[in-house]
Amino acid sequence: MGKSETALAVAKAFNAEIVNGDAFQCYKEMEIGVAKPPKEYFDEIPHHLFSFVDVNHDYSIAEYQENLRNKINELLSERKNVVIVGGSGLYIRSALYDYEFAKESGIDMTKYQKMTNAELHDVLEEIDPKEAEKIHMNNRKRVLRAIEIYLSQGKSKSEVIDSQEHKLVFDAKFYVRNMDREVLYDLINKRVDKMMESGLLNEVKKIVEKYGEDCKSLQAIGYKELIPVLHGESSLEEGVELVKKNSRNYAKRQVTYIKHQFPVNFYENTQDLLEILKK
Repeated sequence: MGKSETALAVAKAFNAEIVNGDAFQCYKEMEIGVAKPPKEYFDEIPHHLFSFVDVNHDYSIAEYQENLRNKINELLSERKNVVIVGGSGLYIRSALYDYEFAKESGIDMTKYQKMTNAELHDVLEEIDPKEAEKIHMNNRKRVLRAIEIYLSQGKSKSEVIDSQEHKLVFDAKFYVRNMDREVLYDLINKRVDKMMESGLLNEVKKIVEKYGEDCKSLQAIGYKELIPVLHGESSLEEGVELVKKNSRNYAKRQVTYIKHQFPVNFYENTQDLLEILKK
């Protein structure tokens, strides 16, 4: 069983409703590539925060934090348990822990966008040496974001993080399936093949034709790799192999992040998890 099937079984057993914890399953029109749960699951148990954001909307972590916290409080007020399913660790952590997103005024970053990677990193070292140590010079997007935080909030990203206690704001427990890495990689490869058979390339084509290629949502793995295929810049085989490679790499980073950021409990399969939860 995958995450969606396990979540459904847990929700049925423990008077719970399911809430999306994936950064891209929130988008409408993106179905195959983000591996949304089958529609029949939604008929069996209520699912929330799926398919409610327009593809061309730049949906932020701060918005997700607000949406998830509101939904959790709503379900708890109805005496429901909550099952959050998904692997976007930073999104989930931002909502369940005491993360605060300060209101940011619009900052003109034109001056910085013209700088080289080395020049940008020098700026970051001056304003936030702690963060500069963590971010590689060539990770231009993260360097720019750290500079933008300092300019808009008047304090560095490190200061913002250090001011938070990193405490849970909800009574939550975290469960991750214990799986051999080679088995996981094989499942990922087979899942990508199934996505292609289900029409993923056509799904990408429809979204690109409707919204263009610059949507943040199209940075999702399974979409960004196939856009060059549509333009004839790479073959279908190359695109599919890249989806598989990026999916495997993401899964590896995901596991590392979750192990370091959450007090995780491991389970072997769905039945094992149900037994653990009954104790």
